[in-house]
Amino acid sequence: MDQKWIETFRSEIGAFQETISAFQQGEISKKDYKGTSGGMGSYAQRDQSRHMLRLRLPAGRLTVERLGFLAATVEKYGIQKLKLTTCETVQLHDLSEEQVPAIMEEAISCGIFTRGGGGDNPRNVMCSPLSGVQPGEAFDVIPYAQAATEYLLSICRDIKMPRKLKVAFCNGVDDCVHTAFRDMGFLAQPDGTFALRIAGGLGNNHRMGVLVDEAVAPREILYYIRAMIDTFCAHGNYENRAKARTRYMQETLGSDGLKEAFLSNVAARKAEGGLELPDLETPADQARGTGETLSGPRVIRQKQTELYAVEYHPIGGLLPADKPAALYAILKDIPGAECRVGPDETVYIINLTASEARKLLDATADSAKTVFDHSVACIGATICQQGVRDSQGLLQTAVAAVREAELPDGALPRICVSGCPSSCAAHQAGAMGFQGCVKPVDGKPQPAFKLFLGGSDTLGKARFGEPVATILENDIPTLLVELGQAASAEGWEAWSAGHGEELQAIIAKYA
Repeated sequence: MDQKWIETFRSEIGAFQETISAFQQGEISKKDYKGTSGGMGSYAQRDQSRHMLRLRLPAGRLTVERLGFLAATVEKYGIQKLKLTTCETVQLHDLSEEQVPAIMEEAISCGIFTRGGGGDNPRNVMCSPLSGVQPGEAFDVIPYAQAATEYLLSICRDIKMPRKLKVAFCNGVDDCVHTAFRDMGFLAQPDGTFALRIAGGLGNNHRMGVLVDEAVAPREILYYIRAMIDTFCAHGNYENRAKARTRYMQETLGSDGLKEAFLSNVAARKAEGGLELPDLETPADQARGTGETLSGPRVIRQKQTELYAVEYHPIGGLLPADKPAALYAILKDIPGAECRVGPDETVYIINLTASEARKLLDATADSAKTVFDHSVACIGATICQQGVRDSQGLLQTAVAAVREAELPDGALPRICVSGCPSSCAAHQAGAMGFQGCVKPVDGKPQPAFKLFLGGSDTLGKARFGEPVATILENDIPTLLVELGQAASAEGWEAWSAGHGEELQAIIAKYA
């Protein structure tokens, strides 16, 4: 970002310092404070004396410089709770009112701008976490995700959308970033263009995106992004926040009408000009191979000869407070190395030789070991004001129960646990998902979760899971163990596809 933008942001931080202080003193309502704080990337937690700060990481890039900043910040402020998110960011929790603006200011030094991290703003631009190093990709889409970020930040003060806007870029290998159902999803094609879907989304009234163009020239992506904002501002719902996301435009305009309105705005922006990107440089391939080879369940061979990525998934996406410093101590001396935060709450550490990768494997030995260990959960109701259920508590209990039962790997799928209908853990896109709710028992509401089955984010085969039952929270670990035991011989995918009646019978016992 240019210096003028940064200086304006610094002045906003100064004003926010007064706002957060006024909120703590009870001079600003919770609703009014949220409307301001979200635009700065922060929210008050359930305990309103503590705060969350979301560090925007375009394309999920936690570079070595940013990793060093994170490690120093954790130590300086004694931060104990860090959360990886499904939008490829890092959240810092349990902050005081003084710490939030101080960290916002200090993060600028390493190119982290929290502006627009929440509220009715363009959110963190997502990207395939292994873009640039993944075998089989159409092309490296990170330069376009970064260009989109800079453009959106440059205009975020000048626009007033009905709600947030989520943009994602997929390199064409898999669709873990969900371009099939984002507000804007750019999917890289083998011919060097993007297929573009718009106005998709999870949560209530979930919708697949509308395919509006199958050959977007990469240099023209900003015209399409600006046209999406124009369309959203013209046709989005400013009166009812529950119906203010882009996906509701499919209802009001129809998919054909939405496509027509959007492409008309694209043509108008192109006629106006000024948003075409120059040729963007991609990082030069590393050439540091030593002749050693390496394999293993958490080792990923890059497309660059003799270089590897290491996968690290802390249970529930809860990053141990000492982990940034441990990783930084190793990575600071490795040329080209960096971390990428993925949408499944996994950190991918890239551009490593075999010997370097072994060091990282040792440093991340606490990583998830099984498919089920890789389950995803939002931060949950113990911290989030919007939360209904303790999604983290459920996941931690379920992982312990499944491990104690000694189920074979693959007997259960990765589950996605959202504490409320907001779908922050993308429960509707998982093979098995849970959404926090309540269930009346003897006339009294009890903690429960809706069970969703059958979702998929597989490239070209995306579909939403459907709710099949409401299960009491305390019964879910037992249900999972019983399902895993039934599927242990064949594995979850084959068993669930071939034993539908048995699957439903087991679920019915708990529903």
